Amino acid sequence: RQTMKDISYYATMMIHLGLADGMVSGAAHTTAHTIKPAFQIIKTVPGASVVSSIFLMVLRGRLWAFGDCAVNPNPTAEQLGEIAVVSAKTASQFGIDPRVAILSYSTGTSGFGPDVDRAVAALEVAKKLDPHVDGPLQFDAAVDPVVAAKKMPESTVAGQANVFIFPDLDAGNIGYKTAQRTGHALAVGPILQGLNKPVNDLSRGATVADIVNTVAITAIQAGDK
Repeated sequence: RQTMKDISYYATMMIHLGLADGMVSGAAHTTAHTIKPAFQIIKTVPGASVVSSIFLMVLRGRLWAFGDCAVNPNPTAEQLGEIAVVSAKTASQFGIDPRVAILSYSTGTSGFGPDVDRAVAALEVAKKLDPHVDGPLQFDAAVDPVVAAKKMPESTVAGQANVFIFPDLDAGNIGYKTAQRTGHALAVGPILQGLNKPVNDLSRGATVADIVNTVAITAIQAGDK
């Protein structure tokens, strides 16, 4: 009873009981305060072992998805592969025909090291569930057809990727903020994925537009359940 006096637990229990379809919080609370009740009560969808996030990146003439830029600091190869597949599903909810690139400092076997090995292993996990995933890919090879033709000509994703999976939270956070601040991209999110029902977190610096966008996204997620 004492726990249910907490606003996040109360709202999450409303979702669990079907009294609400989704939750948006975080403008006045920390991320942990917003999503911890969801981990405990709503939990993950069957077959999912990790909750992750994507940002929808609205750029001039294109719509991309970046993941995971908000939740998992150092995902394992298995988690990275799962994030790639779940991100493709989330992107498709918002009108993106997903072509997923697992990003790295290496394209194919051009580089080596434990981080490249992890990207290769993540691809093996993802390929079992979604054929429209490729990697490891450097960002230029993922988006530029000319570079892709030189570096990975046999790939059906290279040169035309629209869902980008970053190797860790450092890279993801830096990547989306670089696009946002210097490329004038509108970053919508983070959109949490992998939960049984939609819960989304706002930045404590969220604007009115951020709140409206996140509410609309949560409604779309709820409608697809």
